Amino acid sequence: MKFLLIVQGEGRGHLTQAISLTEILESNGHTVVGALVGTATGKEVPSFFSDNFKKQIFPFSSPYLVYNNKTRALDITKTISNAFIKLPDFLRSLKEINKVVNALTPDVIINFYDVLGGLHQLLFRPKLPMVCIAHQYLLLHPDFKHPANHWLDKLLVNTNTRITALGATKKLALSFTEFTNHEPQKIAIIPPLLRSEITGLSTETQDYLLAYVTQFSLAEQLMEWHDKNPDVAIHCFWDNPNYTDTFHYSPNLHFHKINGRKFLAMMQNCRGLVTTAGFESVCEAMYLGKPTLMIPVPKHYEQACNALDAHRAGAGITGTSFDLSAFIDYLPTHQNIRFDFQYWYNSGSFKFLREVENLNHQPAMQWRNTRRRDVLPQLIRRWALAVFAPPTRN
Repeated sequence: MKFLLIVQGEGRGHLTQAISLTEILESNGHTVVGALVGTATGKEVPSFFSDNFKKQIFPFSSPYLVYNNKTRALDITKTISNAFIKLPDFLRSLKEINKVVNALTPDVIINFYDVLGGLHQLLFRPKLPMVCIAHQYLLLHPDFKHPANHWLDKLLVNTNTRITALGATKKLALSFTEFTNHEPQKIAIIPPLLRSEITGLSTETQDYLLAYVTQFSLAEQLMEWHDKNPDVAIHCFWDNPNYTDTFHYSPNLHFHKINGRKFLAMMQNCRGLVTTAGFESVCEAMYLGKPTLMIPVPKHYEQACNALDAHRAGAGITGTSFDLSAFIDYLPTHQNIRFDFQYWYNSGSFKFLREVENLNHQPAMQWRNTRRRDVLPQLIRRWALAVFAPPTRN
């Protein structure tokens, strides 16, 4: 079968998943014909993806998240307003996506959480099935436990998630642990998609902590804590454009430019990982048996969900700032779940292939025979049912 990927290119998570799934598909006789990658500029694709994904890459302009430079919190207002301002660009992107789909003639589209991937399926109605893959689809599961008192954030995130999956034949929800599949929403639970290099690592515990910050401004909190605790050795990875090499803040605090291989090499020997609750980083720490302190970016609901769910799964503890004192106290008490997680992860290839290999020639959309003018009312009804349905046990 021939697969075409559509990937939300913000951050590394979905891009890494796309590379991993390509390896699984092609090692089992399938073909990945290319990847459409949505970015803020619509032009540049992160180099680590272009270096590792050896197929055709088609960048396009896609919606992205905007953060407040001072508070470091997710700025929902600017995120939405930017989406409206760039609406003409997104309309052009939809046409570009359709042009690539028609040129490459895949059997299946796999969408890694890009909004325009779902809108393309709705508006152009290609005669082929689309599978959606992301951790966010687990948030739609009735058994998923959401953070309390965040009903508006839950509504916004889940609405965005449903848009990415418009017309999807299946939603494959990446999860730290097993859940029961939810057939009414076509949700199948599958293990994480991680970098293949991680399976070849051997671990030991050396006397340093490893940190990863998605926004380099968050490093200021780490510096403040380290000034009061200079004896704790920390290696931190960041994306600060002012530094092209390692910045030695002190003899025991070092900041490294983001480098995937170097990060994994240091993770295999660290005492524990401190991170902003990104899904892939936590999964990698769980695979290597490293306890984790998860600090969600303020007002970043998805990271708050990741932290809560990873804590449930036994990955480690959560925090609200880069104060590492509680984490250091926690380290001796951490219960290692490494082998349980590895058993779950190792079942991934079989589960992915089982879900995608029977998709050929299945109908692409439930509303294929619906007139276009009737699609919007149908979507509104579905959204209202999802929002105002009786509460589940979570």
